[in-house]
Amino acid sequence: MVQQSMSPKSSSNPTDQNLELEQPEKMYLPRTSESDNLKKIRHTASHVMAMAVQKLFPKAQVTIGPWIENGFYYDFDNPEPFSESDLKAIQKEMVKIINRKLPVVREEVTREEAEHRIQEIKEPYKLEILADIKEEPITIYHLGNEWWDLCAGPHLENTSELHPKAIELESVAGAYWRGDETKAQLQRIYATAWENPEQLAEYKRRKEEALRRDHRKLGKELGLFIFSDQVGPGLPLWTPKGTLLRSILEDFLKQEQIKRGYQQVVTPHIARVDLFKTSGHWQKYKEDMFPLMADDQEAAAHEQGFVLKPMNCPFHIQIYKSELRSYRELPMRLAEFGTVYRYEQSGELGGLTRVRGFTVDDSHLFVTQEQLDSEFLSVVDLILSVFRSLQLKNFKARLSFRDPASDKYIGSDEAWEKAQGAIRRAVQQLGMEHFEGIGEAAFYGPKLDFIFSDALGREWQLGTVQVDYNLPERFDLEYVAEDGDRKRPVMIHRAPFGSLERLIGILIEEYAGDFPLWLAPVQIRLLPVGETQLDFAKDVVAKMLALNIRAEVDTSGDRLGKQIRNAEKQKIPVMAVVGAKEVETNALSIRTRASGELGAIPVDEVVEKMKGAMPAAGCANANFENF
Repeated sequence: MVQQSMSPKSSSNPTDQNLELEQPEKMYLPRTSESDNLKKIRHTASHVMAMAVQKLFPKAQVTIGPWIENGFYYDFDNPEPFSESDLKAIQKEMVKIINRKLPVVREEVTREEAEHRIQEIKEPYKLEILADIKEEPITIYHLGNEWWDLCAGPHLENTSELHPKAIELESVAGAYWRGDETKAQLQRIYATAWENPEQLAEYKRRKEEALRRDHRKLGKELGLFIFSDQVGPGLPLWTPKGTLLRSILEDFLKQEQIKRGYQQVVTPHIARVDLFKTSGHWQKYKEDMFPLMADDQEAAAHEQGFVLKPMNCPFHIQIYKSELRSYRELPMRLAEFGTVYRYEQSGELGGLTRVRGFTVDDSHLFVTQEQLDSEFLSVVDLILSVFRSLQLKNFKARLSFRDPASDKYIGSDEAWEKAQGAIRRAVQQLGMEHFEGIGEAAFYGPKLDFIFSDALGREWQLGTVQVDYNLPERFDLEYVAEDGDRKRPVMIHRAPFGSLERLIGILIEEYAGDFPLWLAPVQIRLLPVGETQLDFAKDVVAKMLALNIRAEVDTSGDRLGKQIRNAEKQKIPVMAVVGAKEVETNALSIRTRASGELGAIPVDEVVEKMKGAMPAAGCANANFENF
C-alpha cells in the first residue's frame, strides 16, 4: 500500500472557518471487510432489524440482508411503502429486541428441512435464495425462539452485545429483486451499526461533511456541469467553466505525455459490432454496452450493425495494425481522451462518479517482450507523478488478477500467468506495498489499480495500468523483429485519471470546491465598485487573458459586498477590488482565499505575482504568500 496522510489547504479567510472540518479524522472507522467484529455486529443488527420489521408489519416478506462497508441493508416486499415514522418505530422495536438479550443460535439443517420450514412460513423469496446456496449443510440463525433466517454468518452470541445507541436506520430506497427491472420492486432499508456510540457519531459527522462536499451540489454552485432530464440520466452537460476545467486537466496530462513519447490520436464514437466481437467485448461485456444499431430486423437477428464504443482499445489496435510495424517503431504509445459509453442501470448512476458517457485518458502501448517491464514501470511513474500534482496522496495499489474459477475471461492460462507475473515484478521492483484483488481483472488481462481514499475515507478507483497478451493474439498483431521474424507485441493499457468525469467529481469533493490556483477555472475576478471603474477593470482583464491568466470582471452592477460574497461562494482564488483610487494609481486591492486582505498592489506586480504563483501546470502548492 502506498499510503500517506492528506495535507489540507490552510486558509486565513474568516469566511472559511468551516474548513476546520477538512482536517483528517483522528478516529479510525474500519470498513466491515476489515473487521471481524463489525461483520458480526452488522449481520446480527440486520437480523434484529428484519425481526422488528416483521413484528410491526406482519405482511412484510424478507429477502436478502447483507453487510456493506459502512453498514448493512435488508430488502423487504411490503404492501405499503415505509415512511420516516416507520423507520423510527422499527428502530424502537429493535431496541426492545436488543434489551431482551435474545441468544443468537446457529443451526445446521438439510436442504430438504430448510425447504420445508420456508414453505411453512410462506416466504417464497427464501426458496429462491435456498436454491442458490450450493454448499451443505444449510445454516440458519435464530433470534431466540421467535425469528430465523438463512445466513452463513458470522453473528454475535446474544442481541445484548449490540449497543442500541450505536445503531441507526438511515434511509429507504427502491430495489428490484435480483437487481432485475422485470422482477418485483422491493423496499431497501439502509442502516449502520458500530461498536460504540462514539463511532456512530463520527460516522454521522463524516456523512454531514460529505453532504457539504457533495460534488453534485458544489458542481451546480460553481457552475461546472448540469444534468438534463431531456438529455437523459448519467449524461453530464459541461458548462463553459466546467469545460475549461476539463481542458486544464487534459492539457496538463498531454504535456506530460509528450515529454514521455506519447502520440495523440482521435477515434470515432461508434464502430461495427464485428470489431467488438473480435476483441471479445461483445461476448463478455455485452450487457454493459448500449444496444446494437441495426439497419433492419434481419441485420439485428444476425447481430450486424453498429454500437457505441465501450472502450477505446480496439480502435487503437486498428491504427497500429494499419501498417506492418518494425521493432524500431516500438514502443508505440498511442494516447487519446476518448469518450466511451456504458449502459449503466439507472439505480447505479451517481453524479459524475458513475455515468453512462465518460472520457478516458486512454493510452495503449505496443511493446516488445523485452520492453515490457521498463515501459510498465514508466507508466506507473507517470501515474504517481499525476497523483502528486493533484495532491492525491492517500492511495493503495491493488493487483487485480483473474479468478481461475470464473469463465468471464478470455485467453490461455499461460498468457494470464505471463501478464500477472509482469505486474508482480513491477511492484516488487518499486518496493510498493500492495494487495491482491482476485476476480478484479479485466476480461482480457490483469491490472494494477490505484485505489484512492478521499478526505472522508471513501474509496475510489482512479489510475490503472494493465498488461494484455490476449488482444494482440485476437487481432493477430505483429511486428518485424531485428532478426527479420514476425513477432507478437504485448499491449499495455493505461489511464492515470481513470476518467475525467470521476476524477473531477473526486477533486471537487477532495478540495471542497476550493481548487488550487493552477486548476481553478477562474483564477482572479475583478470587482468594480461602480460603473466608472468598469472599463479599467475590463482592460486589466484583457491584459491578463493575453498572458493566459484566467481572469474575469463582475459586471453584475451589484454592491461591492455582494460581489465579494458571490466570489467567495464560487471559491474564486483571487479577488481584486477596483475603486476610484485603484484606477488613479493603476493598482488593484487584492484579497485572496489563501492569505486574506493584501492591500493595494500595482497591476503589473499583480500580473507578475499571478504568473509566479503558478509557474507550471501541476504546481499544486501555488499560493500568494509571496505577495
